Amino acid sequence: MNALDMILGVIALASLAGLGAALLALGKTRARADVAEARLEAAALSPAMLRDQAAATAQAVSEQLVARAAESFKTQELLAQQRMEAQLKPVAETLQKFQEHVAAVEKVRAEETGGLKVQIESLLKASTETQFEARKLSAALRRGAGVQGRWGEQTLRNVLEAAGLVSRFDFVEQFSVDSDEGRRRPDVKVAMPGGGVFVIDAKCSLNAFLDAQEATDDVTREAALVRHAQSVRTHMVDLSAKTYWDQFQKERSPDFVAMFVPGDGFLAAALDRLPDLMSDAMNKRVLLVTPTTLFALCKAVAYGWRVEEQSANADKIAALGRELYKRLSVMGGHAAALGKSLEGAVGRYNQFVGSLETQVLTQARRFEDLAVDHEAKEIPALEPIEVAPRALAKLAPTDAEPSDTAPVLTVARG
Repeated sequence: MNALDMILGVIALASLAGLGAALLALGKTRARADVAEARLEAAALSPAMLRDQAAATAQAVSEQLVARAAESFKTQELLAQQRMEAQLKPVAETLQKFQEHVAAVEKVRAEETGGLKVQIESLLKASTETQFEARKLSAALRRGAGVQGRWGEQTLRNVLEAAGLVSRFDFVEQFSVDSDEGRRRPDVKVAMPGGGVFVIDAKCSLNAFLDAQEATDDVTREAALVRHAQSVRTHMVDLSAKTYWDQFQKERSPDFVAMFVPGDGFLAAALDRLPDLMSDAMNKRVLLVTPTTLFALCKAVAYGWRVEEQSANADKIAALGRELYKRLSVMGGHAAALGKSLEGAVGRYNQFVGSLETQVLTQARRFEDLAVDHEAKEIPALEPIEVAPRALAKLAPTDAEPSDTAPVLTVARG
């Protein structure tokens, strides 16, 4: 039962109570009429007249009471409705706001759901394309050891170039070397700063790993992964037996050879079946590397080359600075000689001016005193030059520098 039903029930009860009171009053009126009738009968009045009069009076009183009760019921019902509307108005406003908020949230959810649907479709499409490319790669790698070898070599080259090494300068590919067991052909030789080199071998069979990816049950898949781990270990042992570090001893090769596995997942699968594979490889002087670890190693090599290049450039800059200083010293000597020459020229000019003033112009001005008619211009006065050339005082060597080095040339400020 809600609040409206309760209010209507209270109003109905109040109306019924009013009606009951009216009926009770009607009953009392009829009782009074009976008493009056009895009195009239006692007084020898006409009972029929008194009865009609009492009935009319009772009917009028009943109609008035019913009308008042109906009017009171309507008034109370209107008042209750107004009060209920006033009390429910905040609730209605709150419900309206809640409905608007729910509509906005639903709109945002629909938009986000649409965007999520698009992203899921894109993800599914990318996953399908990835699976298709993986199947193509698997089919290509199954064509033979030559295809796997070329793919591994290309992957190795991409890692070296991504680390900042340059082919034919920082690393050399596909070269031959003679040994006591015959001619051998390492995949890559990486040059290190300072003249050292280290060899990388990129030959690794992936047939067993591909069989595991195509297996339809866990037993077959696990057996294929065990064969893959054994294949990696066998290649590691064979690579250690080649002792490339002895063949490149003249080039100061470190006592290890890097065995490149062209995928982190390939090596991880082998390590899961042979946990001691990494330590066994280190004991046999073989460093198992993947694209991630080899990138870090070659990045350090590239950084070493950059430091060495900067060091070489610093030596060239120092030599260039010494040569520039020598040339500035020679130019400073020429400037000092020019200053001395200017100083001598100024002294001779002043001597000339003094001789001209005292010996020549005094005699020439006497023509003007004698009023000699002449058309020559007036002889200007010649002033001696008092400004001397600025001496290169800071061209001399400082007290702190050795006597067997060239003087330090400094520039005066101001």
